[in-house]
Amino acid sequence: MSQPDLHNLPVMESFYTLQGEGCHAGRAAYFIRLGGCDVGCVWCDVKESWEAEKHPLFSVTDIADKAVEESAGRLAVITGGEPLMYDLSALTQNLKDKGFELNIETAGVYPITGEWDWICFSPKKFKQPLPEYFEKSHELKVVIFNKKDFEWAESLAEQMHKDAALFLQVEWSKKDELLPLVIDYVKEHPKWRISLQTHKYMDIP
Repeated sequence: MSQPDLHNLPVMESFYTLQGEGCHAGRAAYFIRLGGCDVGCVWCDVKESWEAEKHPLFSVTDIADKAVEESAGRLAVITGGEPLMYDLSALTQNLKDKGFELNIETAGVYPITGEWDWICFSPKKFKQPLPEYFEKSHELKVVIFNKKDFEWAESLAEQMHKDAALFLQVEWSKKDELLPLVIDYVKEHPKWRISLQTHKYMDIP
């Protein structure tokens, strides 16, 4: 199989739905999920995305053309996997040329490439993020998997710039146990907001 490059990327799936999480929750969005990830979150709900070679390569022009054909809106969200394993400059240029606003969700472990309107920085304990994300990201989203994650979230928030939106999001399988704790925590620390995976409550992709 040929290897990914600037102009050809492994796409696990793409679909038009509503953004379910974070600052842009509720907006119509076209999701492009790239294959490949080496962060290794034990609770990842898309582990099938991890092995890039299992997913077909598409040219960035074909990816952008499909986005236009399949979505009435012009917000595209690039996700993964870990999308910034790849140089996304050509992909973002193609999507920008077609009028898309571009958001990305990343763990922040690879350098930023591409042109972004919104960077959702969702670091994980399994791999150290790069310092540039604390200054360049618009949104910090920390997944809460256990009680110790509150302290870790605070250590991340201390490094973010003052205008960043700060979100705590309960890992889905722990929502019944931990959501009440997150609610209480946000009430006590109102710089934080809660991000719910509303797409899962609505049973949409």
